[in-house]
Amino acid sequence: MTGMERIAQAFATTASGGGAGGKRAALMPYLMGGFPDLATARAIGEAYADGGADVIELGMPFSDPLADGPVIHAAGVEALRAGATVAGVLELGAALAPRVPVVLMAYANIVHARGFEAFAAALREHDVSGLIVPDLPLEEAPGLREACDAEGIALVPLVAPTTPEERLARIGVQARGFLYAVSVVGTTGERGALDGGLAAFLRRAAEASEVPVAVGFGIATPAQAAAAADAGAAGVIVGSRLVRAAGEAEDPAAEVRELVAALAEALRAPSAEPVS
Repeated sequence: MTGMERIAQAFATTASGGGAGGKRAALMPYLMGGFPDLATARAIGEAYADGGADVIELGMPFSDPLADGPVIHAAGVEALRAGATVAGVLELGAALAPRVPVVLMAYANIVHARGFEAFAAALREHDVSGLIVPDLPLEEAPGLREACDAEGIALVPLVAPTTPEERLARIGVQARGFLYAVSVVGTTGERGALDGGLAAFLRRAAEASEVPVAVGFGIATPAQAAAAADAGAAGVIVGSRLVRAAGEAEDPAAEVRELVAALAEALRAPSAEPVS
């Protein structure tokens, strides 16, 4: 089974009500590779799977993460100081892949440094299912998309509420695996509430693409996760809240397992936070 097929299967399972529970959005927690160190990061990733994760977004630490807010940025800096490397994070992905599909989030410099074909091949060799490159614009994506297609890796693009209709359509038809809908304008981080226009934005994104739409940036609580699903998200990505919890807890794995379980449970229940 290719990486693209594994991602498609994960979304199909949750959308059809297969597996534990009924029909729901896929839960997609973010894991900073190597934070606070590689061994603990693996334990956190295993805890995500134990808690009910359907897909894991694995962050590759980078010195200049343009899309990351302060929590994830700080975690990346600590991971680099602890000795995280591209090879080490890919091995982490390989260790988690037998349990859930892993989608790597890496910045363009890291991908360019190895070369598109070599990087895509390395993802396949480590059973990583997808790749998100937040600073790779649409116009520069064809070469990497071709390399990923050849290896069965899903190259996942991002769209924002400010993406013009014509550009949204062009991005949507080229999406693989899922379309990453950024819920707010800005960087990652916890917010007090979701944007009131989220449902309309998700409808636009879904109409532009044949793959599922997952929403991220700013989702921190079970109520917000449920509200994002109710607004039409096929997948819900939670990052900063989990990374912060892992950094503050004496037992990071136990702490995030409880948080992920609460998020998973919320996705099976009606939302308490309406989104128009």
